[in-house]
Amino acid sequence: MAAETLFQRITDYAHRADPYPLYAELREHRVARQEDGSYLVGTYHEIEALLHDPRISSDRRHRTAPDESDPADEALPPAFIGLDDPEHHRLRGLAMHSFGPPHTPGRVDAMHGEITRIVKELLTGLADKERIDIVDDFAYPLPVTVICRLLGVPIEDEPQFRQWSDAIVAGIDPNPKEDPAERQHAAAEARKAMALYLGGLAEKRRDQPSDDMLSAFAAGDGAGGQLTPLDIMSTSVLLLIAGHETTVNLITNGVLTLLRHPDQLARLRSDPALMPRAVEELLRYEPPVQMLPQRTPLADIEVAGLTVPKGAPLILMLASGNRDPERFRDPDRFDPAREDNQHLGFGSGVHSCFGAPLARLEAQIALNALIQNLDAPRLTEDPPPYRRSPVLRGPRHLLVERD
Repeated sequence: MAAETLFQRITDYAHRADPYPLYAELREHRVARQEDGSYLVGTYHEIEALLHDPRISSDRRHRTAPDESDPADEALPPAFIGLDDPEHHRLRGLAMHSFGPPHTPGRVDAMHGEITRIVKELLTGLADKERIDIVDDFAYPLPVTVICRLLGVPIEDEPQFRQWSDAIVAGIDPNPKEDPAERQHAAAEARKAMALYLGGLAEKRRDQPSDDMLSAFAAGDGAGGQLTPLDIMSTSVLLLIAGHETTVNLITNGVLTLLRHPDQLARLRSDPALMPRAVEELLRYEPPVQMLPQRTPLADIEVAGLTVPKGAPLILMLASGNRDPERFRDPDRFDPAREDNQHLGFGSGVHSCFGAPLARLEAQIALNALIQNLDAPRLTEDPPPYRRSPVLRGPRHLLVERD
């Protein structure tokens, strides 16, 4: 019976601060069928194989009992993250043409100076504060500002995006004191408003292009065709929401982990060149995305000796795979110089994280700047209060005092 309630226990907020003992229990079963008919997969090699298996769908509509959607969300086509090939490949390829290699290899690298300037501005605003909330004062505003600049949102409109992001995050982070239907509807309305704004801005860029991604989307010079106005809306919203929330957690989890390991913090402070490897270790050790809950088999499949039926919800526990001792040596130890660190922090396969290069760059710049500028930082509460989402796991607040 214990294995059949694992997902219920993992998603219980009481375990949000430390779900790792439950992940270890899951790995003992490798695959665990739940009371509701879903299946949890917790071991590295099984998860990786499933992420590369064409029989596994990312489209919830293939489930035996598909999720109900809010009418406000039906105004947009699904983003490519929730589609399968060939449509996923077509839309992702058109978006990647404007974002990364081989067609636009320099776009992310060109953001280095802008990200550094934004980080310096945020740190300047913290200069006189003895107590800092790493989330609200730093990790939350940084990625939304970066993505707005990347897309080409005018600076005067950036505050509106933060309001929309707040509403969307509230839809992801359940609050037992609020009506979930109302909260999810408000999130859907915020996504719709954001999409309409970005669609309108893309239309303006069609006639008056500049060096930003919305202009590139509108120009549509990809070899595989052109993004429709609706595709531009859904893709832009995906980039903003997915890129924002994951990066907030990556930075905040990173600060928390380093404060819990002062010897490693001191090591990174004296050797900033180690930060890229440290970020990879943070993605393994405390990944911002703990699980992928939206996979579905297109046929009956066998996983670790257990048959998972067609149409059943399949939940891939990435954070559990990242601590699998069959793949990583001493997996519960934080080692910023770890080698052979092919973690699952950004997924794997055709749905590997689209924005991974930008998230890596933001985290490297942000964490290096923080540890160089914060003198003798101390946690005021450990564990801190966590966000309620078991999928996008990270502290809701992270209060730090300094000398």
